[in-house]
Amino acid sequence: MRLTPQAIEIIRQTVRAELGDGAQVRVFGSRTDDTARGGDVDLHVLADVAVDNPVWTAALLSARLQRRLDGRAVDVRLLAPGVQRQPIDDVALNQGVLL
Repeated sequence: MRLTPQAIEIIRQTVRAELGDGAQVRVFGSRTDDTARGGDVDLHVLADVAVDNPVWTAALLSARLQRRLDGRAVDVRLLAPGVQRQPIDDVALNQGVLL
């Protein structure tokens, strides 16, 4: 996985601050391929609590993480109670690496 221990800790802290200790975060996509280069950071966040505005929350997490990770592009997919599960959720949950 192409994330530094420091980046992993920043991601964990940021997600916990927004969604609590029960949230799980996985990295998926190109960052899980050690032979690849570049690319954004694709994150799947599984919240254990309902979120009033999941699109806004995902965008907020993405922006906060981009700032904390020195401008690296971060895409966030949020799955929470009440949010319809999409095929990308299955990919991330099955192939992603839990941080």
